[in-house]
Amino acid sequence: MGELVVISTSTSSRSETRYRGGRRVQVAAVCCGLLLSAPAVATAATPPAAHAQGQYEERGRGTLISSEKLYTLATPKAVARELDAAGFEDDTVRHGVVAYRLVYRTVDPHGRPTTASGLFVLPLNSEGRLRAVSFAHGTGSHKDDSPSMQRAKFLSAPVIAHAAAGAAGVAPDYLGLGKGPGLHPWMDIGSETTASLDMLRAARAFAPRTGHVLEREVMVTGFSQGASAALGLGRALEAGADRWFRLGALAPVSGVYDFGGTELPALLEGRLEAKSSVLYAAYTLVAFNRLHHIYDSPDEVFQTGGVEALFDGAHTGKEIMDGIPGAVGELLTGHGRELLAHPTGPLAEALRTTDAVCTDWAPRAPVRLYMATGDEQAATDNTEHCRAALHRNGVDAPVVDLGDADYRTSRHLGSNVAATSSIVRWFGELRQQ
Repeated sequence: MGELVVISTSTSSRSETRYRGGRRVQVAAVCCGLLLSAPAVATAATPPAAHAQGQYEERGRGTLISSEKLYTLATPKAVARELDAAGFEDDTVRHGVVAYRLVYRTVDPHGRPTTASGLFVLPLNSEGRLRAVSFAHGTGSHKDDSPSMQRAKFLSAPVIAHAAAGAAGVAPDYLGLGKGPGLHPWMDIGSETTASLDMLRAARAFAPRTGHVLEREVMVTGFSQGASAALGLGRALEAGADRWFRLGALAPVSGVYDFGGTELPALLEGRLEAKSSVLYAAYTLVAFNRLHHIYDSPDEVFQTGGVEALFDGAHTGKEIMDGIPGAVGELLTGHGRELLAHPTGPLAEALRTTDAVCTDWAPRAPVRLYMATGDEQAATDNTEHCRAALHRNGVDAPVVDLGDADYRTSRHLGSNVAATSSIVRWFGELRQQ
């Protein structure tokens, strides 16, 4: 899971609930940071970078289809007001910003051509050459639970903060969210990686129209579900998946890096917030079944009818939370619980891929892992698992404990708010070195 932030897709309400352990937070759009099926980009089975690039070009991946100016925050003061409205700090703001929605070509989880959208934010009155910061957002289910579809909200604020500090903020909406067709393949690391990389390519193609050029080094960060997506993108960049972009630094926040071994047991055993645990259990079974076929009928796994229909991209987070029971024991059948407690077959295979995001590569770029003690949705043992795995591979990845930062009573969501300013400053320090 990583982080499940449920953010309302309606304009009148917004709530948040995350996939990892925890307390209930108002929910309006499902947003989490889980690892699902990520390709082992850095393994021996990975095709040579040149061959992979040829495949990307042949499919037109990253080709810009359209661009739309969404809004301009002309002064640092206007940016500060925007961040404040979203509950974020403004201590790193130096520029006004302009925001665009980009629609671009990418591939689906099966490698078939599709399209996706994302948010691209540029600093005003800035240098022509900019370093890109890729931000991967937390869990969402409604089409509007994505950075390019929200304004002055939890999902767009980190992108704006990085741009206001002088970087080019790049944020994929992921497949099936924003302007992308179809359903969102939640916690599918493979498609999160390709959507993120192709969004970077689209941003690079669009940037010259604004008088900018994107530098080779990309700083990569992400929250909750996006923490795993960030690791997937970093892994792909270091494996040479793109001819231009290279990984500059990696800063995932409150991820679920050991979904099968740490997060699911914590969720099932009641060690995380009850309602969000129900949400994540339901989303896990529905989303994984769409890609891996782990059950034939929803009646096999859910006591409550209509659960699958809630995750159709049209229901808001609030509607989903209202439509599910209050405890995991009221949601799952015995078979459904057994599937999550002791995964076998396709689900076990998918979880092994998800849980490899910290274990099957050794980043050469600087890495910091951000978390908050008391996270009610993402069990903090996930972060220790990732740190230890990277250490075994010879990588020093310090853990930054964000302390008691809360956001709307949620420590999980609060970790994203607190981490944003810290990561903006760290990325800035690295640029000056």
